[in-house]
Amino acid sequence: MKPSKVMIVDDSPVDLQHLKQIMADAGYQVITATDGQDAYDKAKAYRPDVILMDVVMEGVDGFQACRNITSDKDLASIPVVFVTSKNQRADRVWGELQGGKGMITKPYTQAQIIDTIAAL
Repeated sequence: MKPSKVMIVDDSPVDLQHLKQIMADAGYQVITATDGQDAYDKAKAYRPDVILMDVVMEGVDGFQACRNITSDKDLASIPVVFVTSKNQRADRVWGELQGGKGMITKPYTQAQIIDTIAAL
């Protein structure tokens, strides 16, 4: 089943708006959150099909938010894809260990975002 509801999590208003536009133009319903705690709360409330999550955020960062989501039995099936400026191999490995299903490095293309979600 193709995902239809996507949550975008980023504390940068510019990045949040850019991803939101990409997803809306591709026909997805979009939910936004601005930090890791907000992401967890909205995931509980709205049950998105996939989550695109920044890593570096104030408060609860993306890695911690991913751990919170993937360790919650009601949310564990929601794939989390990190969209981040962190691009070291260690970051990718750590992201996978937190339960992430992929990592897209900023700057990204519209095709990278769409293709990654379509592959889930």
